[in-house]
Amino acid sequence: MDVRIEESWKEALKDEFEMPYFKELAAFVKSEYETGTVYPHPKNIFAAFELTPFNDVRVVILGQDPYHGIGQAHGLSFSVVEGVRNPPSLQNIYKELESDLGIPVDTKSGDLTRWAKQGVLLLNATLTVRANTPGSHQGKGWEQFTDVAIKALSDKREHLVFILWGNYAKAKGAHIDRTKHLVIESPHPSPFSAHSGFFGSKPFSRTNEYLSNHGVPLIEWL
Repeated sequence: MDVRIEESWKEALKDEFEMPYFKELAAFVKSEYETGTVYPHPKNIFAAFELTPFNDVRVVILGQDPYHGIGQAHGLSFSVVEGVRNPPSLQNIYKELESDLGIPVDTKSGDLTRWAKQGVLLLNATLTVRANTPGSHQGKGWEQFTDVAIKALSDKREHLVFILWGNYAKAKGAHIDRTKHLVIESPHPSPFSAHSGFFGSKPFSRTNEYLSNHGVPLIEWL
């Protein structure tokens, strides 16, 4: 089936689009959009792939579900549309960024497109969600699809950084070859767990230290 996704990712994932599970997933998602309110907007389902082509990826930050509130999600994990109030997890990400780098962070915008354009793949494990119903599109096939994307990066690229926040993201880490990539794990930045080890984990400076050691351009986080 023809899926509108960035060309390098279409090539990397082409076998998946013909799999029975993906065809069932596509039918389910189409029906959900037709019969209710689903986020993000259909044009943004694959935004993470569009903004960060396969060979441009330097870092992967893995999320779980898109935000399920009105006007928040736009296809990038943890990111929100310009002008929308920063959700609590993103507020904590900014707090850790400021603490880690020791530089004041402009927190007015929660749109992380600037990271994506530098090679930070902001990937949710599940790419769609029913409005006000977290987890509503889990177990429908998205997880299998994003597992394949992660494994493709692990197998075909070298010296990437995978940032896994929370147990859900850590479970996806089983597909990563840790002999050729850096995996940074910590509790989730949610207010329920951030004080259990997310704060102080320094993922941003550790990422750039690793990239520097392997001759890869650094991420300008600010």
